[in-house]
Amino acid sequence: MKRRRPSHPRTYTLIDELSASPTAPLPAAIRTHQLTRMWQGLAAIEQAPQPTTDDWRSVSDAVNLMETLVELGVLEDGQGLLQDAVAGMAMAGKRALQGGAIRLDGQGIRAVRAILEDYAEATAVLPARVMVRAHRKTEARILDILTGRRRPHDVEVVDL
Repeated sequence: MKRRRPSHPRTYTLIDELSASPTAPLPAAIRTHQLTRMWQGLAAIEQAPQPTTDDWRSVSDAVNLMETLVELGVLEDGQGLLQDAVAGMAMAGKRALQGGAIRLDGQGIRAVRAILEDYAEATAVLPARVMVRAHRKTEARILDILTGRRRPHDVEVVDL
């Protein structure tokens, strides 16, 4: 008998992907909502007295989505900022697990800011179908990580 994956709510379904525009970007309202949450999360990590795990997750979503877009061959990470952003987010999560506030170091802030800027540019020009596919693949990868099926470079910060 095949084991079932735990049920986690998905942002998009296969139907959403197939019905998304193959040429036009995501609607402006969707892009604005996503980017607002991501930028607010980063602002909280940088300046709020006590950033929340939701702030960390919002920023991690941007980094994970960019990683998926690079893996799909849609974007390139010529400067290696993606790995710096992943390392910065992992360090911020581990710092929180050790009782500190969720904070990025200087290099992490620069890398994550650059990734968020690149993500904003990508969402403005990439077709909606590509973005929905990236969301679906990212969610599947995160579910794999949570269920113990990690790839060598995956970073999991538990209990955050």
